[in-house]
Amino acid sequence: MSAAPTTEASMLLHSDSDLRALLAGTRTIAVVGMSDKEERPSHYVARYMREHGYTIIPVNPACSEIAGLTCYPSLRDVPVPVDMVNVFRRPDDIPPVARDAVAIGAKSLWIQLGLVSAEAEAIASAAGLAVVMDKCVKVEHARLFEPPRF
Repeated sequence: MSAAPTTEASMLLHSDSDLRALLAGTRTIAVVGMSDKEERPSHYVARYMREHGYTIIPVNPACSEIAGLTCYPSLRDVPVPVDMVNVFRRPDDIPPVARDAVAIGAKSLWIQLGLVSAEAEAIASAAGLAVVMDKCVKVEHARLFEPPRF
């Protein structure tokens, strides 16, 4: 993994207020690398987000349907506007996903927990996309929007 860039052009979001605003302004999430296996993080993270009102679009060239949803082979094949691209791919595979996210007019690129790509962050930031790296969208959503449980 490489370190996140610290340039002024960076659109990398860290603060709770930025993450809350991003999640509140997002309605449609394309999940790149979503698995059809329920025990995989990409599957249960997408299920959680769907249960919380988000429209989920699976993107995986190996599947035609996941969880009853039409699955597309690539972001460029998705026929509807996408707010967020949530990436579950190896770091080396993320820069092309960032280019596709820019090409389809996505508003943000969320790179899952444990994954960092300075190149993808630079590509997305240069095009004005908000970027989150090395954070789980499910964990952050629950932390920011779910009431505490005692």
